[in-house]
Amino acid sequence: MIDPISAFAAAQSAFSLTKKLIGAGRELHDVSKTLGSWYEACADLTKAESQRKNPTLLDKMSHGETNIEREALDIIVRRKQLLQKEKEIKFMLDFKFGIGTYDEMLQMRRAIRKEREETVYKQMEAKRQIANNCVIGTLGFLIIATLGGGVYLIAMAV
Repeated sequence: MIDPISAFAAAQSAFSLTKKLIGAGRELHDVSKTLGSWYEACADLTKAESQRKNPTLLDKMSHGETNIEREALDIIVRRKQLLQKEKEIKFMLDFKFGIGTYDEMLQMRRAIRKEREETVYKQMEAKRQIANNCVIGTLGFLIIATLGGGVYLIAMAV
């Protein structure tokens, strides 16, 4: 299970580094790595929240009762802070590299994500087909071996 506290800390450190790089006048390709790690930490935080909604039996047993109000407030505060930081990143990118840079980046990000998901789905389907073909081949071999053995036994008996 992803720890939301460490994911949020990673997002904060990536944000501060991105802010420093943009403030220092670095080029967009220099900023892209830290910006990518910021988005990765945000995705980890989202995944941690979804895992919290659907805990496993082990998670239920190990955590026991938690303070619901504190947990809800933590989630809300983290979301608000991430939204605020994303607005700051949008402003900084648009200010430094021209209006629309952030929107272009988001469109490109969506296209790359879609492309990667399609690739992953194709790989999963290929693995599934290979497993299916192995099972069919094994069953075919067993059927032929059984029929061949039966014909051999009949031929020996006659």
